[in-house]
Amino acid sequence: MRPEKLEDLVGQLHILGPGKPLRVQIERDQLQSLILWGPPGVGKTTLARLIARITKCDFVPFSAVLSGIKEIKSVMADAERSRRLGRRTVLFVDEIHRFNRAQQDAFLPYVERGDIILIGATTENPSFEVVSALLSRAKVYALRALSVEEIVTLLERALTVLGVAAARELLEQIAVYSNGDARAAYNVLELASSVAREGVLDRDAIESALDRKILLYDKAGEEHFNLVSALHKSVRSSDVDAALYWLARMLEAGEDRLYLARRLMRMAIEDIGLADPRALEQAVAAQQAVHFLGVPEGDQALAQITIYLAVAPKSDAAYQALNAALGTVSKTTAEPVPMQLRNAPTKPMKEWGYGAEYQHAHQFEDAINSMECMPDNLRGAEFYRPTGRGLEERISQRLAEIRARREKGPDGSS
Repeated sequence: MRPEKLEDLVGQLHILGPGKPLRVQIERDQLQSLILWGPPGVGKTTLARLIARITKCDFVPFSAVLSGIKEIKSVMADAERSRRLGRRTVLFVDEIHRFNRAQQDAFLPYVERGDIILIGATTENPSFEVVSALLSRAKVYALRALSVEEIVTLLERALTVLGVAAARELLEQIAVYSNGDARAAYNVLELASSVAREGVLDRDAIESALDRKILLYDKAGEEHFNLVSALHKSVRSSDVDAALYWLARMLEAGEDRLYLARRLMRMAIEDIGLADPRALEQAVAAQQAVHFLGVPEGDQALAQITIYLAVAPKSDAAYQALNAALGTVSKTTAEPVPMQLRNAPTKPMKEWGYGAEYQHAHQFEDAINSMECMPDNLRGAEFYRPTGRGLEERISQRLAEIRARREKGPDGSS
C-alpha cells in the first residue's frame, strides 16, 4: 500500500501540498536532514521511503529500539563508501527519541560531512528528546493525525488489494475507531476481510475485527449533534446517570476527547455559571488532564467533570444577562460615554468636563457609590437577575443591597 509518488500520499498537505517547503525540497532534490514528528500511523516511514525513491538515494532503515553505537558505525562506514562512489544515502532512524545523547551525537560528524541524509521519526516532541546539536542540523516537520476522510480514502484503495467490497459507512466506522492512525485502520480492515463472506465486508465482520459493537455515529452528521444535545440536556437536567450514558456512547464511538472537553466547559459556563463558579475551574482542569493524559486515561477526567456538572446547582442567569445586554445594544442608540466615566489625561480634557463628578468607589463605605455608570437612555436598566440556587443565593442578596444603596446614595438620600 506504500505510494510510489507524492501525488499518491494521503494527508500532510500542510507540508507536502503544492509550493510547500518540504515538497519543494524534494522536487528540486535539495534535501537536507530532517525530523518527522507526529503520532503513530500517519506516514512517517512511508514519507521517508518516498523521499529516498524520488531523490534516487539508497534507503537504509535503522531502528533505535534494536541498534546501538556499534551498528551506527557500521552503517556509517557503508554510507561513506557509497558517497565516494557518487551515491547518496538516506538513513531513516525510527523512534529516534529512544537513542541516548551519546548515540545521537554519533550521527553528527556523518551529517556534517554529508555522508548521510538523516531522516528521524519520532512521536515525542523533538525539542525535549533530540539533542540540540542534531536539531540545529535538521529541519523539524510536524505531521498531523489523518482525518476520517483521509483514512477512508486509504481503506478504499486497500479494498482492491484485499479483493473485498465494503460499504463506505463501514469504512467510516473503521476510520473513526482508528483515531487518525492509518496502520491501525489497515489492521482492522485486514482482519475483517479474513472473516468476510463471499468477498463482502458486512457489519458483523467489522464488529468481529473491532471486538465491539459498531455504534451509529457520524462526527459531521445528525447523530453526532443528537448525542451532543442529549449529553448537554442531561447535564442541564441534573440527570447524572443519563449524562454518563451519553458520554459513554460518544467515547465508544470514537469522539474527539478535546471536543467533549470543550462542550463540557461550555456547559459549566452556560448552565451553572455563578451558582458554582468552581464548575468552570473544574472543566478547565479536566480539559488539561485530557490533553495531557490522552486516551484512555483522560476519559476518566471527562467522566468526573460530567458528574460534577450534573450535580452542581444550575443557573443560566449570567448567560441570559449577556444576551439581554447584547439585545439592548443592538436595539438602542449608542449613547456617548458619560463624562464622569471618561479619563482626563490632558488639561484641556479636564476643562471640557472629562472625569467631572467621578466618584472613586474606594473612598466610599463598602466601595459603593451613587455615580451613574449607564448612559442617560438606559438609567435603571437591569440585565443580571441571579437565581436563588447555589452561590447565586448569596450573590442575589448582595446585588439587591448594592442596587438599593446605589439608588439611595452613600449618604442615604434618594
